[in-house]
Amino acid sequence: MQRGKFLTVEGTEGVGKSTNLIYIRDWLNLRGIEVVVSREPGGTPLAEEIRGLLLAKRNESVDETAELLLIFAARAQHLQQVIQPALARGAWVLCDRFTDATYAYQGGGRGLNAVTIAQLETLVQGDLRPDLTFILDIDVELGLNRARERGELDRFESETITFFERVRSAYRARAAAAPAQYAVINAGQTLVKVQADLDKVLGDFWSIV
Repeated sequence: MQRGKFLTVEGTEGVGKSTNLIYIRDWLNLRGIEVVVSREPGGTPLAEEIRGLLLAKRNESVDETAELLLIFAARAQHLQQVIQPALARGAWVLCDRFTDATYAYQGGGRGLNAVTIAQLETLVQGDLRPDLTFILDIDVELGLNRARERGELDRFESETITFFERVRSAYRARAAAAPAQYAVINAGQTLVKVQADLDKVLGDFWSIV
């Protein structure tokens, strides 16, 4: 059986990941692909508990290394329980964030060493990397305004604009360094235009798999 493909959707707050994940899932379903949709941190009961720990606002400051290790702990569980089994049986996995988010948020945002993140990436994932990553890119202030309209902000969403500017820059740098793996989509456009861009990227990817 042919191994499935691993697609991820990334971006800062308010870029429309949830809506566009549904669009990508439906696009693949129409072509007869079994799609497993998941998210990070999360995706399993244990990983969702860790997600709750990470997102909750608290009086105690959260050590940046502790945050990083919690994220990779959730990722290890997610990979073992969901991602790897799905890919092995030929399903495609579509994930709301993965390790690019760690490089962007903990690396770019928090300033943690990319070498440390890479070491944990190899430890937890081996040689597994996404086959295609969509980066939904938007002006940070616009994205945060959209996030505020959804309701109360979590611990990450409550960070400063400067933090998210660093996150956005880290995403863009990763895409520039490996353009064959990443598709940067202007998420500040209308939804119709965003999904037209997604359709083009998906069509090109479909033609070579």
